[in-house]
Amino acid sequence: MYNFEFEKPGSVADAVAALGAEDAQALGGGQTLIPTLKQRLNQPSKLVSLSGIADMKGVSASGGMITIGGATTHATVAAEASAYPALAATAAHIGDPAVRNRGTIGGSLANNDPAACYPAALLGSGGSVKTDNRDIDADEYFQGMFSTALEEGEIITGVTFNIPEKANYQKFVQPASRFALVGVFVAKHADGVRVAITGASEDGVFRWSEAETALSSNFSAAALDGISVSADGMITDLHGTGAYRAHLLGILTKRAVAAAA
Repeated sequence: MYNFEFEKPGSVADAVAALGAEDAQALGGGQTLIPTLKQRLNQPSKLVSLSGIADMKGVSASGGMITIGGATTHATVAAEASAYPALAATAAHIGDPAVRNRGTIGGSLANNDPAACYPAALLGSGGSVKTDNRDIDADEYFQGMFSTALEEGEIITGVTFNIPEKANYQKFVQPASRFALVGVFVAKHADGVRVAITGASEDGVFRWSEAETALSSNFSAAALDGISVSADGMITDLHGTGAYRAHLLGILTKRAVAAAA
């Protein structure tokens, strides 16, 4: 490691003020940031921990929506998001117990790893990200691999998910990292179906619009027969080719629909 300042504010206002310092960076659960510090890939002069802000923790549900504080851990989401079982199940299969007990939903969404699970859950749910000064619709929030609509120094204070009529998340796990080689979140809402894919595209999480149209007319796995995604723009690495991921996401979408129905 290297020398840096560390601050643990007790309120959102204090955290925003601390992040106003030159080269300061927010610290959630540290599951991504700490390894990059160790490797000198990231060297902020100040870390501002969000773990001491009580107002950014907890799970609540009302009016067909569930709201989760940005500093809430995956383990807490898994245990307390019973109003949205598909979301609780998604959180329960993130990483391993150590990751789930330290990692936070706000940290995951701020990082927007192209293989993370929460981006698919949020996009599939048609939810929104609440920051210290605005609300950002999920369709506007994700802007590419590791890229979001967050501005410099902006903090995710909470995340809201619309609770659908039916939903399911299917994840093909990359066993070394526990990230999704491909993950598919399918949610049937009153006004239609949303299908969000993670782990597959070079542009990060995305909605599969063709599948959404088919499933909105007929919510069954059979509705997806003959529909596929092009391998162009899909990730190719040592774990699988773009063509493999394109094929796999079709299979997982059918499984998610069958499980949800």
